[in-house]
Amino acid sequence: MADLIPKLPVFFLILVRLSAFFVTVPFFSYKTIPPQARIFLAVVLSWMMTYSVQTISIEIDEMYAMLVMKEAVVGLLIGLVAYIIISAVQIAGSFIDFQIGFAIANIIDPMTGAQSPLIGQFFQTLALLLLIGTDAHYLLLDGIYYSFQFIPLNSVWPHLGDQAVSEFIMKTFTAVFAIAFQMAIPVVATVFLVDLALGITAKSVPQLNIFVVGFPIKIGVSFIVLIIMISVMIAVMQKLFHVMFTAMRDFMVILGGG
Repeated sequence: MADLIPKLPVFFLILVRLSAFFVTVPFFSYKTIPPQARIFLAVVLSWMMTYSVQTISIEIDEMYAMLVMKEAVVGLLIGLVAYIIISAVQIAGSFIDFQIGFAIANIIDPMTGAQSPLIGQFFQTLALLLLIGTDAHYLLLDGIYYSFQFIPLNSVWPHLGDQAVSEFIMKTFTAVFAIAFQMAIPVVATVFLVDLALGITAKSVPQLNIFVVGFPIKIGVSFIVLIIMISVMIAVMQKLFHVMFTAMRDFMVILGGG
């Protein structure tokens, strides 16, 4: 324990980055995980990283407060990048809900506390189970560990004003919407064809009330397509995890000035 006292400035900096990371990163930031558990995990991991992260001696001086702010910003930004990318599953669910008429029925997401679409909530739960089942949540911890190599503790401030940051933001949002479109297109395209068939039927049989018949048909067809395409959805989610880890690494390189 006496060996930890000279390392307390480093320990607190690592703790700030990890705590900020757990505020925004998927899975660890969900409200279903007790705050006490997250704090305990952050303290234990910070204590372990204090002895494994290569760093120079850091003293508590007039620049230490700036280093604390920098660590908080870095942790929040890295976790936010992962959260933005994983939110592609909810965007895909919004596309599907809007097409089949579920957009008016949002529910409270117990993991984030925000309103989310029905199908989006289903995709979010499926992605979370896949994240845990494939041990990808360990890769999130691995990413924050190696962030100290790209962004050292003694660096003054991350490079947020570089042109590479704006290019990274555009590429990230483009990838998120592209993956969301890939997940939603089987159901959206099928429901579009159903709408086309219902429109032809309405012209051919004016006595038929399409508004009464159309909604159950679209919902039933959507669920059938979801069941058939569930393996494709899982494959796209695995691709989404790969994009998330790659984006976190690239963003850390940018923040570190690499």
